Amino acid sequence: MNTTIPDNYIPQESCLQGKIILITGAAGGIGSIVSRTFAGYGATVILLGRDTKGLESLYDEIEDAGYPLPALYPMNLEGATDKDYMDLTRTMEKEFGRLDGLLHNAARRDALTPLWRVNIEDWFEVLQVNLNAPFMLTCACMELLRASVSASIIFTTDHQAREHHAYWGAYGISKHAVDGLMKTLADELENQPSIRVNAIDPGAVKTGMRVKTYPGLDPNIMTKPEDIMCSYLYLMDEISRDVNAQIIYAQATI
Repeated sequence: MNTTIPDNYIPQESCLQGKIILITGAAGGIGSIVSRTFAGYGATVILLGRDTKGLESLYDEIEDAGYPLPALYPMNLEGATDKDYMDLTRTMEKEFGRLDGLLHNAARRDALTPLWRVNIEDWFEVLQVNLNAPFMLTCACMELLRASVSASIIFTTDHQAREHHAYWGAYGISKHAVDGLMKTLADELENQPSIRVNAIDPGAVKTGMRVKTYPGLDPNIMTKPEDIMCSYLYLMDEISRDVNAQIIYAQATI
């Protein structure tokens, strides 16, 4: 089912107080904004990404703001193996003992082209980052998520997963699969109410990926990532603990 957050939702200042949340693709775009936002509402965020300098800069911003001290975990999802994911979860178990939130935000795009002209290396890399990595990371983190009183898993989807446009290649197909992954996992965890699983569609948000995909559009008319943070907060907030298997369309509400 596709929906939006309640019109009357207003995040409380401490709605994420004490939560431990892992965010992939944290170094830029929506990832950096949502990381700062979650930290600002009380969460300890684990910043995962391949851009070490970007992660360090974000770490400094969060620390300077006086928010809970974040954790850094540089990792390139394109080449990550089972051992890499196991090492990550062992580190989180040692440092935190549980995981209250997992946001799959990292993404790769390939060129807009007919399927028969898709570069095979791009195909594998896009599916690795957009589909295989969320699957592998979720599986690796499951016991840490089970250790939480109330955990939220959020996948990132796209309208291309439901509108079936031509030329969207591996990216569009990966988002079809992500929706299926989310719904299958949500159904399997339906009788375990301590873990909820949903997806968020950010929409046409001003990010580097969006500007590159639509070079002819004026970036000044695009929605800023800061303006859709209520949707992310809602899915991590305890107020959404009964929301499961939903695709949330982000709205500019802040």
